[in-house]
Formats: sequence, C-alpha cells, structure tokens
Amino acid sequence: MNREYFSEIRLTDDQIALYYLGQEGFLIRYRSTSVLIDPYLSYYVDQNCCTEQVKWVRRYEAPVLPDQLDFVDYVFCTHDHFDHADPDTLRAIAGHNMKVKFIVPEPARDTIQSYGIDSKRMIGAVAGQELCLGECRICPVPAAHEILHRDKNGNYKELGYKMFFGSTALFHAGDCCVYDGLAGCLENIDILMVPVNGRSYYKLHQDIVGNMNAEEAVLLARKTHARLLIPMHFDLYDVNGVNPAYFVDCLYRINPKQAFHMFSPGERYVFQAE
Repeated sequence: MNREYFSEIRLTDDQIALYYLGQEGFLIRYRSTSVLIDPYLSYYVDQNCCTEQVKWVRRYEAPVLPDQLDFVDYVFCTHDHFDHADPDTLRAIAGHNMKVKFIVPEPARDTIQSYGIDSKRMIGAVAGQELCLGECRICPVPAAHEILHRDKNGNYKELGYKMFFGSTALFHAGDCCVYDGLAGCLENIDILMVPVNGRSYYKLHQDIVGNMNAEEAVLLARKTHARLLIPMHFDLYDVNGVNPAYFVDCLYRINPKQAFHMFSPGERYVFQAE
C-alpha cells in the first residue's frame, strides 16, 4: 500500500481512522494528529527469536514500510517485547521522521535507547500519570502480561494506553490478561482493543508469555459496556495465534449484541463519535 493511503484521509472533527498493521500494531489518525501503537513492520522476530522448539514465521508482510511513516507524530510501545518494540522498525521510523516522539513505559527507556533512539525523543510513561500530546490525552494503565510486573522503582513494565480523541475514548491493552480493577478503569470505553490469543502452560514453558483469551475479552467488553470490541494478536504468527472463528463463536455465544470489528492487514476503519 502506498504512503498516501495512510497519510491522506479527510475526516470530520468527530471521526478517527484506525489502520491495522499486524499483531497489535495500529496507526490512528485524528484531526491533524497521527499516532502509532506497537508497530512491528520487520522480520526481526523471525530472524532473531527462533529456537529448536519454536519457529517464528510471519504469515504476511507488513502493509506499510517504516520509511513511509514520516508523517507520524507519536509512537507508543506498550512494552519491550520485540513484536511491540521492534528495534528495526523503531530505528527506521526515527531515521525518516525527525519530529516523532516515542512514548514507552518508564522501565523500558534504557532498552529503547539501546536501539539507537535518542533519549531526548522519548517520553517515559507511568501508570496513572496523564500525558497531553497534541490533540490527544493519554492515561497509561497497568497491563498484566500474565501477571503485573514492576521494576525496582515500582513502575509497571507493561502498559495499556487509554486514549481520548475528542469525545472518543479508546483503550489499547498491549499484551494483557484481565486482573482485578482493570474493568473499573475502562468503564464506558468506546473502543476496546485487546489480545485474544490466550495463554497456556506449554507456551509459557517455551518463553511465550500469554494474554487473555477470546472469552475473557468478550466478558471484559460486556463489563465495560464497550461500544466496539477489536480483537488483536491472533493472526501474525501461527505459534502464538488463534483461529479467529473461536473469538466470533465466543462473542455470539456470550454477548451476541456486542459490536466488533476484525481487521485484515492494512485495513482502514473509520469510527464515528456519538
């Protein structure tokens, strides 16, 4: 897909455009602001993380190249796993975009800096501390990548981001399981974006840390009264994905009135505020 597909779209002041980039990667356009979340646009995992037991093979190419994202204002990483904070992607974006700022969990700053990202271009995110960035307001929320992890200073190593675009509230969970208090942070969310690939003893034994499953995602959406549920983390790697039909089956069995959208790579979806 060409750069213009992602960079040029006419929206009203109460619309946001979501572009799916694969795994948990999204580009969000709102008014004059462009936000990236967890962009993974390379083959870094395939080339660096395979073992004798686990072979990482991307199922499709990235729908956009990092050097085409020279218009983006902010890049958010939810945590420092390579499919969420990809060294190749982050370096390429930084090299082709002199204005972009990188927002990462405070405990991940040193790791991201080691990829060649200037510390002056980074903002350390801390749960509960709001950020006002251009036309967006951001509230970082702790994410339990199976469990909640803190560093020696008490800061959470994994975060989700509650984002306010005008009157629209969006939550990108990053890699996350449901934990006590999460639903309360997300009451009446408009767009709920959560992983659905689940977790298991056998995956964890192979150093594949898990997430909530489809049933938990649907129940969380019902608990929070989400207007739109978007499943993530199901389609890029067979070794850590899930058949999306299972998500749909859970939704129609548990809460058939729940609106949802399942993206194809590169797809654009325009959300209208009420």
